Amino acid sequence: MYKEFFGLRANPFNVNPDPRYLYLTRHTEEALACLTYGIQSRKGFVLLTGEVGTGKTTLINKLMEWLRLQQVATAFIFNSRMDVPQLLDFMMADFGIPCDTKSKSAILQRLYNWLLDRYRAGETAVLIIDEAQNLSDEVLEEIRMLTNLETFTEKLLQIVLVGQPELEQRLKQPQLRQLRQRLTLRAKTHPFNLEETKSYIHQRLRIAGSNGEPIFGPEAVAGIFRYSLGVPRVINLLCEHCLVSAFVDQHKVVSPEIVDSVARDFDLADGTAAAMMPQSPASAEKFDLVEALRTLATLADRLRDSEAKELPKERKL
Repeated sequence: MYKEFFGLRANPFNVNPDPRYLYLTRHTEEALACLTYGIQSRKGFVLLTGEVGTGKTTLINKLMEWLRLQQVATAFIFNSRMDVPQLLDFMMADFGIPCDTKSKSAILQRLYNWLLDRYRAGETAVLIIDEAQNLSDEVLEEIRMLTNLETFTEKLLQIVLVGQPELEQRLKQPQLRQLRQRLTLRAKTHPFNLEETKSYIHQRLRIAGSNGEPIFGPEAVAGIFRYSLGVPRVINLLCEHCLVSAFVDQHKVVSPEIVDSVARDFDLADGTAAAMMPQSPASAEKFDLVEALRTLATLADRLRDSEAKELPKERKL
């Protein structure tokens, strides 16, 4: 509802992990280079970790965009709460490998033959597993066994594990030491610093169609960084609601006061952005449904008040 008011073609701060909006900091470039190098070099296992909201899924979507352009066969598992048979079924279906058997040995043999065909054709195959910190030890061990699908010199299946820092802690467990030893490359995502936060906001506005007119002033950006601690997901959330609030008040520039008000709506005091980074799906759902809806209700009330004030003027006309 505010796009026309600010001269935008699209919503610049949508929380969906759109790869078009990937902001390449030094850390992000290093992580993306690590992932692409690991796949091209057939390293077998690559690990990507980062705190909640720091852009792991957006980075993976950018990687998958590159893989599609390279015509690389890719299977993407986004729901990690599954057992071994479900993992194998999902992987085979996403790779497009016909499989009408439930026999594990037959499934693995069919997968091995398919991977060999790809290898002989000079191609590779990539399995990407998001939210890998939720995988059971049994499934993690099965994934390790998939790296045994190899020739004398090359790994036939490239696997990218993506997860929160808890995944690194889990891999330190003695029962997972064999998997840990096979991780050849590790990449990480990080929160932004102040300058990166400023560039990130401006880049998203530009991609969404901004003509360059300042929408977030320096003090407003500093406030967003202070409240978000540089976490991209929280930056998006704050900026989105700041634009809505500024639109309701008919302000073309987001002021520090608007930032403070939105932060209060989310019960976000200085340095408490971690509270907006849920550590589990259950808490994420609670945050999305309760906190966001409450804030939207507050803004809706303000919008109705604003419209009510305009009614007498309309009657005079």
